[in-house]
Amino acid sequence: MDLKQLEYFVRVAEMGSFTRAAAALQVAQPALSRQVRLLEVELRQTLLLRNGRGAIPTEAGKLLLDHGRGILHQVERAREEMGRVRGALAGRVAIGLPPTMARLLTVPLTRAFRQHMPQAQLSITEGLSASMAQAVADGRLDLAVLYNAPPMTDIDLQPLFDEMLALVEARPAGLPEDPPPDPITLTELSRRPLVIPSRPNAVRMLVETAMAQRGLRPTIALEIDGVGAILDLVAEGMGCAVLSPHAVASTVRPSAYTVRPIEQPPLTIRVWLGTSSQRPTTLTQQAAMDLIRQACAPLAPQRTTACPVMPEPDAAG
Repeated sequence: MDLKQLEYFVRVAEMGSFTRAAAALQVAQPALSRQVRLLEVELRQTLLLRNGRGAIPTEAGKLLLDHGRGILHQVERAREEMGRVRGALAGRVAIGLPPTMARLLTVPLTRAFRQHMPQAQLSITEGLSASMAQAVADGRLDLAVLYNAPPMTDIDLQPLFDEMLALVEARPAGLPEDPPPDPITLTELSRRPLVIPSRPNAVRMLVETAMAQRGLRPTIALEIDGVGAILDLVAEGMGCAVLSPHAVASTVRPSAYTVRPIEQPPLTIRVWLGTSSQRPTTLTQQAAMDLIRQACAPLAPQRTTACPVMPEPDAAG
């Protein structure tokens, strides 16, 4: 049994599509289909049911999928063990970060990765939490930092920290930075024109859920997907935003904004670390998880177990 054929089959079975699997593996679709067909011929089994919507594993395919994941994981572990003989972790780790976290973590995480695992390869992808969770389940990502992730059968979730959200406004000209601005209530927030991402962004869903529980609705001025664009529009006076103070602190000109705490009630969003429950993590991936936790430590002054989680978890931006 050829390992490449096995890897191709596992990826198609996980992603449910020859087209998506070919793009993820960076191979031509005809070559991918041919290798999977050769595997079926060798095993004398139909492994995938092809239809117009994709490819679904047969009973034989499901059995081989379970074995294939284990075989490929053992091969990766063997490569890592050989790397450890040389005194270093090796292999490739693909990490997904939501936009706000990408602004905060990409540089320190890359620096730590190169320092502690110089022989390993790091890939960082920025995206929405919903799409990144699916990418972890499909095997396109090994790890992902997710906002307000709901329970998922294919994903193991570990809490990283809880992040307080605040109202972000343009700082009026001549306004001193001290003293800190007064907090704002959720009722007052509902009357402010918001520049906010479209659904199913986690912050958008959290704001709408918290307000709905109190008979309120947000006033949407603009729907913009992108933290940088939102902050630029806020600076231009187009509205205000609900973001984490960390998002403002990571901008080029944080002094251009006023950050007001939200109270009655405070808005808290949980940040999770997601991995696949179908594929055991390799040693290199485990080391990368430790680096992510270390990079997130300055963002989490309190332990997550002490903080409440807002309901209606969903994707993040």
